[in-house]
Amino acid sequence: MKILRIDVSTDPPKVLEEPLGKYEGLGGRGLTSAIISNEVPPDCHPLGKENKLVIAPGLLGGTSAVMAGRISVGCKSPLTGTIKEANSGGQAGHVIAKLGYAAIVIEGKPKNDDLYVVRISKEGVKVEKDNSLKGFTNYQLMDRFKEEYIDKGAMISIGPVGEMKLASASVAVTDIEGRPTRHAGRGGVGAVMGSKGIKAIILDGTGTKFREPKDPERFKEANKRFAEGLKKHPITGEALPKYGTNVLTNIINEAGAYPTFNFKQGRFDQAQNISGEKQAEIEEKRGGLPTHPCHSGCVIRCSGIYVDKNGNFLTKQPEYETIWANGGNLGIGDLDIIAQIDRLADDFGIDTIELGVTIGVAMEAGIIKFGDGEGAIKLVKEIGQGTYLGRILGNGAEVTGKVFGVERVPTVKGQGLPAYDPRAVKGIGVTYATSTMGADHTSGYTVATNILKTGGYVDPLKPEGQVELSRNLQIATAALDCTGICLFVAFALLDQPETMQALIDLLNSFYGLNLTLEDVNELGKKVLKMEREFNLKAGFSNKDDRLPRFFKTEPLPPHNTVFDVSDKELDELYNW
Repeated sequence: MKILRIDVSTDPPKVLEEPLGKYEGLGGRGLTSAIISNEVPPDCHPLGKENKLVIAPGLLGGTSAVMAGRISVGCKSPLTGTIKEANSGGQAGHVIAKLGYAAIVIEGKPKNDDLYVVRISKEGVKVEKDNSLKGFTNYQLMDRFKEEYIDKGAMISIGPVGEMKLASASVAVTDIEGRPTRHAGRGGVGAVMGSKGIKAIILDGTGTKFREPKDPERFKEANKRFAEGLKKHPITGEALPKYGTNVLTNIINEAGAYPTFNFKQGRFDQAQNISGEKQAEIEEKRGGLPTHPCHSGCVIRCSGIYVDKNGNFLTKQPEYETIWANGGNLGIGDLDIIAQIDRLADDFGIDTIELGVTIGVAMEAGIIKFGDGEGAIKLVKEIGQGTYLGRILGNGAEVTGKVFGVERVPTVKGQGLPAYDPRAVKGIGVTYATSTMGADHTSGYTVATNILKTGGYVDPLKPEGQVELSRNLQIATAALDCTGICLFVAFALLDQPETMQALIDLLNSFYGLNLTLEDVNELGKKVLKMEREFNLKAGFSNKDDRLPRFFKTEPLPPHNTVFDVSDKELDELYNW
């Protein structure tokens, strides 16, 4: 496995392949964070020449391991100023790995505003200038390039929001059908790709094959055990395939932790209209598909296909976070409206979580009213068109709050909070506050234990035990993100020690190692340590590991609780 470097500071950009060297043994988030930590000055400008964009499949990418197709996209974030890893499904992870690359590193900065298309195949790497693509949306790029990648490849791209270098810009990754529906969304990674002048990366996997394990028989047997464990768990084997991630809407709403009207209350009276159950019912009735994989090798199949009232494809099945952010959070109870927002966000290249949190702040500012679905769609279009208002909104919730004088802005380190109120799920509040990435539920998903009672139970309404829970899950997640395995396997891993062992056996049999569970935890600690050190050098301290004050002072209905995990406890999270 090699590192592919593309230096865009020369014209034409310079291409270099090199061995992994000191990065040997790392993949996914571990590799993106290691390269950023070692090669990017922490105090550099995120859109400047010193920042780098790193795209890396996981350690098991390009193998026949189930669930192993995720990619990590890393950089210094223009949204948070911290180190960033944004994770995505889609086909690209497997193709990059099969082509022999552990990472693609885009570095330098163009001397002008030219756009480039990168083509990578077994025949080599070509970087070609193509200014005809300026302003193209992701679906327009699909129409232009689909014939090049649809058979055995994938496309990674940015829409106009990335070209404009707005801080909520995402990086799109094509799915099994070649559509740009999977996104490395958080932290403005699309803006960094735009600052490098890279519009699209076309991956052609023709002639490639699965990477070969050191011990094929042991690998095959471990893969079988791993898949069986996922299929028999009630969440990964039943709930997620049947209803997608949006199965959580009714659950979180019932728990009183569903942030509504810009985090003013914990329940939404129209939740049943936008729930996973309702979504699946609509999809089946119209001829869509509630059960569908986002990349080859997925056995959970929690993605889906959402069609309009005439049965035509509209967007992929919107995820729980997207439906909350652009639905319940905004007082919008119409799945068709939310699906239209999701389609526009994918097309323009916008993180749907940051988008919804931002529109919630705009609604609080009185720009449009809560519940105004058509108004929300117009605001999304303004972002894509780059109007003055659109550029404000496209730079995220914190910028929008400052511009319009809003006090209640739900962000940590500049990034909008996801779909669980920290006053009612206090473990996730700890993760939001202390994550190296800004407010990020995937960094340590305590909802699994606080609400779903997976891997035990810690009362979500009490402060006791939340720091330890978040710490353990942040360590485990950092390690899992190195593998390229989808985070949703965590439900089975927490409840089934034999499935956890199967995953470790996959790594050992592939690489000829003898890793233990403790070794995996040490990998997670290593990743978090280098991310934390980068942020400290960038000027962050434990004073930044805090939630906005209103979470501590405003009780959240219906439980009327506040976030009361002490600052002293938060400061102890990294003391392992």
